[in-house]
Amino acid sequence: MAHFAKISETNEVLTVLAVDNKDVLNADGVEDESVGQQYLERHNNWPAQMWIQTSYNTSRGTHKLGGTPLRGNYAGIGHIWDENNNLFYSKKPYASWVLNTTTASWHSPIGDAPELTDEQKEVGTHMWGYDWNEEGQSWDLTDGLA
Repeated sequence: MAHFAKISETNEVLTVLAVDNKDVLNADGVEDESVGQQYLERHNNWPAQMWIQTSYNTSRGTHKLGGTPLRGNYAGIGHIWDENNNLFYSKKPYASWVLNTTTASWHSPIGDAPELTDEQKEVGTHMWGYDWNEEGQSWDLTDGLA
């Protein structure tokens, strides 16, 4: 199956549809995105250029099966289509975060959250984790059960 994201005028993903592989083949029997787009326009009354192919096996700039990644991430409802970078990615989680176009993912201005210690990872009466503090520009250790 081939998957296509329906894109709004504001580049937001509205839905994702699967299309049978036979409906995306050109006259030479080769998969062709434009053939799939034309198929979707005929059957869904939405302009062909507003259907963008996405890969079910692509996440964070990597193909899960070792193939060539397509457009950063598998598109999901509410994701953003970035035509300039040819990527799908989630909405920006915080004003200070920056998009990494290699992984099609957002990163805090100070990097990833710290790793939990072995003690914090132990299951017990606490469920430790880190939450981003936008005001303080820091990762704050939190107890999910407190």
